[in-house]
Amino acid sequence: MTVRERMHLAAHFPGVNSATVWTDPRSKSQIDFASFEHLARTAERGLFDFFFLAEGLRLREHKGRVHDLDVVGRPESITVLNALAAVTERLGLAATVDATFNEPYELARRLATLDHLSGGRAAWNVVTSSDAFTGENFRRGGFLDRADRYARAAEFVATARELWDSWTPEGMARPFAHQGQHFDIAGEFGLPRSPQGRPVVIQAGDSDEGREFAAATADVVFTRHGTLDAGREFYADVKGRLATYGRSPEDLKIMPGVTVVLGDTAADARERAADLRHRQVSPQNALLALEQIWGVDLSSYDPDGPLPDIDPEPALAQGRVRVADPLAVAEKWRALSRAKGLSIRQTVIEASGRQSFVGTPETVAAELDEFVTAGAADGFILVPHLTPGGLDEFVDLVVPLLQERGAFRTEYTGTTLRSHLGLPEPIWKG
Repeated sequence: MTVRERMHLAAHFPGVNSATVWTDPRSKSQIDFASFEHLARTAERGLFDFFFLAEGLRLREHKGRVHDLDVVGRPESITVLNALAAVTERLGLAATVDATFNEPYELARRLATLDHLSGGRAAWNVVTSSDAFTGENFRRGGFLDRADRYARAAEFVATARELWDSWTPEGMARPFAHQGQHFDIAGEFGLPRSPQGRPVVIQAGDSDEGREFAAATADVVFTRHGTLDAGREFYADVKGRLATYGRSPEDLKIMPGVTVVLGDTAADARERAADLRHRQVSPQNALLALEQIWGVDLSSYDPDGPLPDIDPEPALAQGRVRVADPLAVAEKWRALSRAKGLSIRQTVIEASGRQSFVGTPETVAAELDEFVTAGAADGFILVPHLTPGGLDEFVDLVVPLLQERGAFRTEYTGTTLRSHLGLPEPIWKG
């Protein structure tokens, strides 16, 4: 009898993102430890692989004003996870930390500390920043081209792994030395090899550079795809790149970020999802989303009116997220608006919808299972819309159904994050 592949699940703390409905009366603090603890304990009760924290190195601005979602603050990830290590036992703890504005020795030390304190449950989500807007918060500041930031990130990860491997498995410290394009360091690392050998490395990104970086470096890929076919294409593409680096498909787990909206009936779930998206995209945020693409002031436009008939301008206001091809995105949105007779706000809601799985607990469990068995994902990172109770319903209603299907674990069988993910032990390269 063939043992079926079981899915992996992780929980993303809602925090400050476009999925959060912070105006909901059930929403609590984004920075009180009680909120982090509630979501982490819920994830561990649901036997999730890990708890995932995003990072923001500068509050997002537009026209000199901070986004409403950012006014709640952005705590430092690893500090929060060190505290959560004391109130959880098996749950993995993943921190997003930027490879552009940090240094290998200092970050490797902080992550190794978390891995020791948690008994081998640490993970690092590697992200990069290319803009001088973020860099203004740092002494070095500056700007990195896309190719340069991925090159720096790759060397950063390799250097951190050299530091973690500078202690032998038997507990003997050895000097390290690294000379490269971005880093030239030498000395002795301050911590012995951690319980899982070294922290798990997560990488987010759908671009070609991101896919190649993941195939060469990552243990987990945090991605986004909305359909089964898109998921299968991404899965096959990234897994197919692993052999180039001497890796097997089991060495990398692909876990798209998803949202779930549950209802007693399919119609009830659809109604709840529509209401949720309506609250996530206010009239003001709809115009901000449009300006992010058009690159010009659209404050005079009616959110309930048609899309602009002017073409986007290439220069965008400082601090806004850039899109690779504004003209193509604008035309796609116009076509969507024309086809369905949508206003600006309705188009933004339709085009940026993130309710990946909507339905009854039974149908959502079946759809999640299908994604894994069809080769579209190894699991999912759930992004709830509510802090901190947005995961409760999924754990109470969907997880038991996944377990009944044999699609998800009924108990933790290991103590480290690597064991939860089924990743091989890292080979020591001293």
